[in-house]
Amino acid sequence: MIHRSIRRRTVLQALAGGVTGLSMPSIRRARAATPIRFVTSWYAQAEFGGFYEALAKGYYAAEGLDVRIEAASPQMNVPQLLLAGQADFITGYDFQILSAVASGIPLVAVASTFQHDQQGLMTHDDITALDQLRGHPILIASSSHVTFWPWLKEKYGFDDAQAARYTFNLQPFFANPAAAVQAYASSEVWDAQRNNVPVRFFPFAGLGYPPYGAPIVTTRQKSVGQQDTVRGFIRASLMGWHDYMNDPALGNDLILKANNRMTPDHLAFGIATLKKAGALISPDTATRGIGTMTTERWKATRDFMVAHKLLAETADWQSAFTTSYVDTLRIMPS
Repeated sequence: MIHRSIRRRTVLQALAGGVTGLSMPSIRRARAATPIRFVTSWYAQAEFGGFYEALAKGYYAAEGLDVRIEAASPQMNVPQLLLAGQADFITGYDFQILSAVASGIPLVAVASTFQHDQQGLMTHDDITALDQLRGHPILIASSSHVTFWPWLKEKYGFDDAQAARYTFNLQPFFANPAAAVQAYASSEVWDAQRNNVPVRFFPFAGLGYPPYGAPIVTTRQKSVGQQDTVRGFIRASLMGWHDYMNDPALGNDLILKANNRMTPDHLAFGIATLKKAGALISPDTATRGIGTMTTERWKATRDFMVAHKLLAETADWQSAFTTSYVDTLRIMPS
């Protein structure tokens, strides 16, 4: 089941002046708002804060969109919701999208939340380099066997016997000082600190892992046939991310309502971690704006997958994304 949902039907006009360096789109009142169901790949937290900020500030409503944000459970096949018409947009994963398109599934990434994937490995603090993990248990999700695990095996000499199942419960990691676990610095590292477990975090992006992070995904049919809706959703979302990284108060209020397990301290930690990682920033965003994607970056991920036998060399990788929307928006970082 969907965990939580949040929606706003009215524009918060009093908050429109809160955008620094951006202008609000004109509010469309001539027609009823288009209902949009947006499903994120995890529960409401700082990693989705920009979308909640856009909702709180009325940016979606200003685009004529009545957006409902829903959070998926870990067991849910989120792309399947798109194909079944139960979602209009989702946050996805580059590998997942490329594999789907190669199988004839008409998904398309239309913008990227983060310029780099935010995943990495969390270890106990006696580990100073990942090659020291040879022979150690490494907890990974089942989906990771077809994403980063083949790369880690080749890069660091790991083997499949080390791969233990990660069920998103950190107790096995806490209990075993030899273990490592896949993680996000803004989530699992926070949990480790709360449990007084000293850890180190090794982000994959700094080790040559090429994907974007949490791209915004829709169907090819919607991307081609409902361009105004797609453009409006992306524009509002990126404006929300621009604001959230500068003043997250309104977005955080909605996150706390959507996720009763989230806390203000955890949100503050998550935002600080995203800023430290430069999650929204890359050399490309300096000239092209936040949310940007390039063919060169997608080709790097395609080449990575082909090299690790995760994608056929003949796969139609260029149908997995379009830069036509973000190329025209130019919402610049501040």
